[in-house]
Amino acid sequence: MNTNNFELFSRELLYKRINHPTKLPVKSVTHTFIKDLLQLLFPHYTEQTYFTEEEITSKINLLKRNLKTLLLSLNNGMEKKYEEIADKYFEKLPSINKSLWEDAEAIYSGDPAAESIDEVILAYPGFLAIAIYRFAHELYELKVSILPRVFTEYAHQITGIDIHPGAKIGDSFFIDHGTGIVIGETCQIGNNVKIYQGVTLGALSVQKKLANTKRHPTIEDDVIIYSNAVILGGDTVIGKGSVIGGNTWITKSLSPNSVVYNKNEIAFKNEKDTNEYLDFCI
Repeated sequence: MNTNNFELFSRELLYKRINHPTKLPVKSVTHTFIKDLLQLLFPHYTEQTYFTEEEITSKINLLKRNLKTLLLSLNNGMEKKYEEIADKYFEKLPSINKSLWEDAEAIYSGDPAAESIDEVILAYPGFLAIAIYRFAHELYELKVSILPRVFTEYAHQITGIDIHPGAKIGDSFFIDHGTGIVIGETCQIGNNVKIYQGVTLGALSVQKKLANTKRHPTIEDDVIIYSNAVILGGDTVIGKGSVIGGNTWITKSLSPNSVVYNKNEIAFKNEKDTNEYLDFCI
């Protein structure tokens, strides 16, 4: 790059920095905020001890202030509303906390390998992804842009579980293992639903013109979806109490208490076949 081109490039970068609305390193500050929320709600994550209610109240007020700073730094038309949004968000914190303890109980009750709720909260990636999703969803409901997605993409990054903050998920949600799960923006999930690794609750089409339509399935109460099942489409409803087997592909609605499974076929080779070289192309 010659000197003139370098100067033009530097000028372009400077112009973008001057005109970009963000005044903070939003990703790193957001990640810190998430960790602080987890430490507040769960002693399993805490890095400090609280001895009085006043100390906890002080921490909540500090977190509220940090959220206001984050909202203001985005500078996306919220200058006059960021305080109201932060206040409303923290009014929801007790209900978020209640939901998360119910999620932890559901995971503990549903997983024979779980030795305690403490283990679920401290060690299970599914619980961590659900927690960050619930933090993000309340911001999404308050019409905050960008930030909710930064929340859930952080969860995606550290757990391998991709839950859009716009999804509506009921109580006592169970994720086991979790790696590779994808839950789309307009997905609706009822209460007491269990989902295993690799499940996709996605859209049949990703055309931009469909952005404001329901593109993802509805999963009613008490449904179990086993690993690597794919359920697609905004009109697809999985009825209450259904069981979806692993590696199934579903694009049509199912009535309540349906059972769907992928039939495996086993082909036996004779002795002559087994002596032939297998030709793989990867």
